[in-house]
Amino acid sequence: MDRRASTDTSATPDHLHAVVADLGRYPEWLDEVTRAEPATGHGDAWSVTLRARVGPFARSKRLRMVRTRNDVPRHVRFERAEVDGRNHSAWTLDATVEPTAGGSRVTMHLAYDGNLWSGVLDRVLGSMIDDAIPDLKRLVETD
Repeated sequence: MDRRASTDTSATPDHLHAVVADLGRYPEWLDEVTRAEPATGHGDAWSVTLRARVGPFARSKRLRMVRTRNDVPRHVRFERAEVDGRNHSAWTLDATVEPTAGGSRVTMHLAYDGNLWSGVLDRVLGSMIDDAIPDLKRLVETD
């Protein structure tokens, strides 16, 4: 899966960046992130639970995500980084913030190279990301 979505907001680049740089705030605007808590003792790491639903069926996935780049106020990147010694599918989340005449623009890019979310769930996850962008805009403009 490889999905991008963008929106313009009236929020300042600094404020928008602060929101997208904090995985703990993602459940406020990204429905498939049902939980994101700092992973104790691991710096910029979070324990994240993702959930997608298709009719009566649901699929959940727990990930350990690490902030690997944080160029305030322009760019933040999170990557899956498990500590169990096993190989795992890559998850990458990038947020790029650009100043605009009226505030700022954010472009979110989510990439996943595994097969857990393939087929129907991949389309559902992608749709949820598209739906989340207006929620992010509302959050940063009223925050």
